[in-house]
Amino acid sequence: MTKKIGILTSGGDCAGLNAVLRAVTVRATDGYGWQVFGISHGTIGLLNRPLEYRPLTVEMFDGGVFHQGGTILGTTTKGDPFAFPMPDGSFKDRSMEVVEGCRMLGLDALIGIGGDGSLKIIHELCRRGDIPFVAIPKTIDNDLDCTDQSIGFMTAVDVATEALDRLQPTAASHDRVMVLELMGRDAGHIALTAGIAGGADIILLPEIPYKLIHVQNKINQLLKRGRNFALVVVAEAVKTEEGQPVQIKDLSGRARYGGIGHYLSDQITRLTGAETRFMVLGHVQRGGQPDAADRVLASAFGVKAVDLIAEQKFDRMVAWQNRTVVDVPILEAIAQNRAVDPKGVLVQTARGLGICLGDES
Repeated sequence: MTKKIGILTSGGDCAGLNAVLRAVTVRATDGYGWQVFGISHGTIGLLNRPLEYRPLTVEMFDGGVFHQGGTILGTTTKGDPFAFPMPDGSFKDRSMEVVEGCRMLGLDALIGIGGDGSLKIIHELCRRGDIPFVAIPKTIDNDLDCTDQSIGFMTAVDVATEALDRLQPTAASHDRVMVLELMGRDAGHIALTAGIAGGADIILLPEIPYKLIHVQNKINQLLKRGRNFALVVVAEAVKTEEGQPVQIKDLSGRARYGGIGHYLSDQITRLTGAETRFMVLGHVQRGGQPDAADRVLASAFGVKAVDLIAEQKFDRMVAWQNRTVVDVPILEAIAQNRAVDPKGVLVQTARGLGICLGDES
């Protein structure tokens, strides 16, 4: 019998998702003669009745779909099936409805593309429903454990680096300090990598506590050398000097990171007298075409995921380690977030370049 496999994208979007869908579809269809069903908007497509899905064919990806940003299936960060919000304000466990949706589709296996949060949910759903499951890591934050790189990260870094390239000339033209606030959730991988690539003078990370006096001293050193500008990169999860998180709330009352760039801009002006501007790059880091690195990584991950199903190796996540694709236990990959290592090679590289990380001038 022809195998039927489902695939869904869950959690926040990022560049490279459509490249994964293409790789899975081509490998499964041409390599094994299987059918592939794309499920709409993560687990929501399996909750809704009628089910929301579409058959995926090789012909769908013959054009430019695979190098488009976002995901043609849609995704969501809401609607946890284990605590699904109901119209009356209550929460209901609808997990078995998702399991039933998989059975209605007649799926022999499910591939989930997600970050740590969404993969935890999908893994538990598949465990309860005895559904064979393979995971593919995607997150611009690059904070999933057991993989050197996740889909979406390098494109986000490229976007942030380009922003720094564009900020430098305007900073020099107006004798300004420019502060760039970047995404990354609780990890500073984007800020550190893009900061090095983009020639930042100061990089502040949530993993390394900082003092404003060191930021002030670094800017004064630059001025004494004849520099008339400075570039500061800050990860969104960085706290105030006093250790307070900087967050904003949406209309539903949910708190999210935002505002540390504004805070730092004001503090730098107060301490140095420099004219300072800040920029929040935001969701631009998620959007746009995936770069070549993410397209290749997505393709390698998609092919490997299908091959794992063929080998009947389940509860595994594909991962990139030592320049090759491997598979690791899902539970190991989602057990903890991978933060920036304060003693790691990129931190040491930044220090070797004279970049201030806030813990010393």
